[in-house]
Amino acid sequence: MNDLRNDTGRQRYERDEQGLTSWADYRLQGERLYIDHVESPPPLRGSGAAGRLMAAVAEDARARGLKITPICGYAAAWLRRNAADLAG
Repeated sequence: MNDLRNDTGRQRYERDEQGLTSWADYRLQGERLYIDHVESPPPLRGSGAAGRLMAAVAEDARARGLKITPICGYAAAWLRRNAADLAG
């Protein structure tokens, strides 16, 4: 997903849909990516926007050889639901 932006200064991944931005705040420590908070604007909630953001974040982490540790409840649930897809 090439539409993912990584704002390293703010430690935030961002992804736009319908002119609105969903984001994931993170901390990078060594080879560990801590996902602190994931959020989509109210008009995008329930549309799958946060899930598409998490898929892009997971793809980026995998490409960079990082392990994800979810702090955010949404990120943890998404990773549990998609663990099989990420292992392959």
